[in-house]
Amino acid sequence: MRIAIPVTPEGLVGHSWGRAPRVAVFEVDHGVVAGQQTFEVDWDRLHDAAGEGNHHAQVARFLRDNAIDRVAAEHMGQPMAQMLSRMGIAAVLSASGDARLAAQAAADATA
Repeated sequence: MRIAIPVTPEGLVGHSWGRAPRVAVFEVDHGVVAGQQTFEVDWDRLHDAAGEGNHHAQVARFLRDNAIDRVAAEHMGQPMAQMLSRMGIAAVLSASGDARLAAQAAADATA
């Protein structure tokens, strides 16, 4: 399962999905993180610069390009949560702490 999480430079879950400066994609296999890649997405800067429709399109493209199954985040706005739902991507909210552990928990969460 491929799980995307907004992350801090220290590897913690970032505050907000839609305004994340970086996102880590975790490959979780049978409850164990088998791989991780971090992307500088600059959504914090792009969020207000391009308008909501363009911003959501950038996020959707990232999710599709990276074959994301699930997103874990501390917070997500309702329009973004609706977009993920329409894409068939489950959102696990209230994630916090170490991003690797949050990815493992998100993989085990009932979507």
